[in-house]
Amino acid sequence: MMKVVMVVVVAMAILSSLIGAAMAAPFGVSTLSFDEGFSPLFGDGNLVRSPDDRSVRLLLDRYSGSGFISSDLYWHGFFSAAIQLPSNYTAGIVVAFYASNGDVFEKTHDELDFEFLGNVKGKPWRMQTNVYGNGSTSRGREERYLLPFDPTKETHRYSILWTDDTIIFFIDETPIREVPRRKGGDYPLKPMSLYATIWDASNWATSGGKYKVDYRYSPFISRFSDLVLLGCRSDPIQVPENEQCDDAMNEIISSGIDTITPGKRRAMLEFRQRYMTYSVCYDTMRYPTGLPDCDIVPSEKMRFRDNGHLRLASARRRYRRRSRNPISEDSKKQLVM
Repeated sequence: MMKVVMVVVVAMAILSSLIGAAMAAPFGVSTLSFDEGFSPLFGDGNLVRSPDDRSVRLLLDRYSGSGFISSDLYWHGFFSAAIQLPSNYTAGIVVAFYASNGDVFEKTHDELDFEFLGNVKGKPWRMQTNVYGNGSTSRGREERYLLPFDPTKETHRYSILWTDDTIIFFIDETPIREVPRRKGGDYPLKPMSLYATIWDASNWATSGGKYKVDYRYSPFISRFSDLVLLGCRSDPIQVPENEQCDDAMNEIISSGIDTITPGKRRAMLEFRQRYMTYSVCYDTMRYPTGLPDCDIVPSEKMRFRDNGHLRLASARRRYRRRSRNPISEDSKKQLVM
């Protein structure tokens, strides 16, 4: 009997180890401890590292937000984190996970954003992605989405792939947005650092600033874990030689992260059809002649008004279905194709 118990215990330990390894290796790439790749940025007292240094909690209270930054700049790469957002009343709060070089190139900076926008109690978090190239802050490339899950209940993985040819945003392992490099576009072309922050954006984050941060609900806590920094470390003002980046980019290529298979493309289209609520590509009021890096999808375009926002009837139907109809199991299966 004792031998049976020991076998079961060992088997459970092996299974637990395998599950832990899988969690620690999203997309088949390695994760980092905080010390291996990051440094505190601001709000040191509100940045709480786990005992094993594999996760970080960022807090916002009435005194300060908090954030961290990668210790190096990267010329292209894959940047990823499992993130859990604050719950309850979160109006006015922004949690951001992004690459930027604004501290080095103040007037010509590049940026790739995940921004999570808080909301009043009972209303869902919203998420937007954005792309800036060469200081194009007046020509942002925003897209905005609802999420097919509650991001406060558990962690979900958010990732950015940036290569010489394309930018892809992922949720878990589903691509949700692809921005190709094209002539005339504002494509990021300088090394960037990776950032994670939580801060008070009461003046714009929720209903254009109508709802502010309510510190009676503080501290607001966001959690970052399974951190990935895979790319070519670079001097901020000197583009590295190709061979300097070979190892990192070969790991990205061998993992298949940069390849959108037909199954993944179907999953991306399904996500966008169900959860995208604004796209700059369909905002002809803002950009009457369109943007060079936009691919117009007729089935998407017909669902959006001239200002790029989802038609209200479609938004209501999709919101009512959201909790009942997550991304289909077929689409999830296609992710491994």
